[in-house]
Amino acid sequence: MTYSVAIAGASGYAGSEVLRLLLDHPAYASGELAIGALTAASNAGRSVGEILPHLAPLADRVIQETTPENLAGHDAVFLGLPHGHSAEIAAALGEGPDAPAILDCGADFRLSDPAEWRRYYGTEHAGSWTYGIPELPGGREAIASSRRVAVPGCFPTGGTIACLPATAAGLVEPQWSIVSVTGTSGAGKKAAVPMLGSEVMGNLRAYNTAGRHRHTAEFLQNLGGAGELSVSFTPVLAPTSRGILTVATAPLADPATTTAAARAAYAEHYAGEPFVQLLAEGLQPQTKSVVGSNMVQLQVEVDERAGRLLVTSAIDNLVKGTAGAAVQCMNLMLGLDETAGLPRAGLAP
Repeated sequence: MTYSVAIAGASGYAGSEVLRLLLDHPAYASGELAIGALTAASNAGRSVGEILPHLAPLADRVIQETTPENLAGHDAVFLGLPHGHSAEIAAALGEGPDAPAILDCGADFRLSDPAEWRRYYGTEHAGSWTYGIPELPGGREAIASSRRVAVPGCFPTGGTIACLPATAAGLVEPQWSIVSVTGTSGAGKKAAVPMLGSEVMGNLRAYNTAGRHRHTAEFLQNLGGAGELSVSFTPVLAPTSRGILTVATAPLADPATTTAAARAAYAEHYAGEPFVQLLAEGLQPQTKSVVGSNMVQLQVEVDERAGRLLVTSAIDNLVKGTAGAAVQCMNLMLGLDETAGLPRAGLAP
């Protein structure tokens, strides 16, 4: 059997990264997976070679207009569209047995609480789909049995994986402070003055501070099973194109907890996870080690003097933070090897 996949928003960062990963997918190499329609808005009618020259094997393919008609008839459809555009396309593609599986890389279906959606996005809630972090409890099984998956935001991916074991095991009071340093590609490909090279180079800047960042709602949703949870999330823009380094801290529930005990809890929680690596004690995660890979690298420590747990994570925001997560979910949904086409080795230096 050959699976066909389409990518809407193929000329954007998320869509083009999905394509890069699919080109190295073993099912693509064997002919079991075919890359079907590639669609976009302003770039419709142009060739892949013109706008995405790094995708050399697809250079002669022509980008089509993003319409339900062009996306229908595939086994799976990736939506790499701006927030607010996925719901209409998904509705038009339908949900019957002949409808494609859909993986939405936007935010439209990530939140289960309509009030939280309205608070952060200011529009009516379109509904919620299966949330696409396989490493969440029950996540892998839910994704495999679903036909609609909401790919998580990049910040909540690294941050949730960093905070979840301590929250689930009751190692900390449910009061997380999360600071994430990110590259510019997380803002997408659209032109914007704050993303200009002359604005970003040699500069660090916090933004959407004091609970205003939309991904705060995802953190609360993902970690909210432990009583009165609070999350203070601060993103910081750095002059790099890829990568997110997250530092998360919370007060220890038991001040006598040791680093060894905390590390043991994390090692047990993520035992067997192919894309989560707990680094050896003393080694710190760094973005250059995970760029190009689908890995989450973690370090876990106890700050004895402060009485706090400190967890650091590093991911590539375009791979595990977006496109890699989408391909990982696609593999589960289509019954393929979950790890297929997803690199575990980074591109350092």
